[in-house]
Amino acid sequence: MLSLLYQEGPSTEGIFRRSGSAKTCKELKEKLDSGAEVDLACESIFVTASLFKDFLRNIPGSILSSQLCDKWVSVMDQGNNEEKIKSIQRLIEQLPRANVVLLRYIFGVLHGIEMRSEENQMNAFNLAICIAPSLLWPPVSSTPDIESEFTKKISSLVQFLTENCCRVFGEEITSLFGEI
Repeated sequence: MLSLLYQEGPSTEGIFRRSGSAKTCKELKEKLDSGAEVDLACESIFVTASLFKDFLRNIPGSILSSQLCDKWVSVMDQGNNEEKIKSIQRLIEQLPRANVVLLRYIFGVLHGIEMRSEENQMNAFNLAICIAPSLLWPPVSSTPDIESEFTKKISSLVQFLTENCCRVFGEEITSLFGEI
């Protein structure tokens, strides 16, 4: 999925914003869940993006860990960019290794899409709005006002991470997918 998103996402207007066919997504999700072979290259890239966001939303406790929710939310309230980056790196060190590996690939994809935002209309802000709710959610439900404020803060964090992914994860993030 990520490889396809890395290849096609940067040239696809509205990637992550436009949804794939709900029926196709449901059918493919069922096939994937059953272990059946699925060729996503034959599907719309919007279906792949929708499936990927669904996958992220189904990670128990979220990829950024709901246990660290308050710490993630407070990162953007810190001082300058260097302090924010150091705080983010400390939080990343507290995540399971599998989460960190997946995060690196996710932000490698987002970075590639952002680099061609004039073509795809998906700058870091737009990407964050679309993907942030799939990366972290509060451990307990709350009022709509609190959830709205939470979503804004997490979107701001994801935008910052996308814009600064090379400093957070290292320059090699731009070559994770090699020469596809």
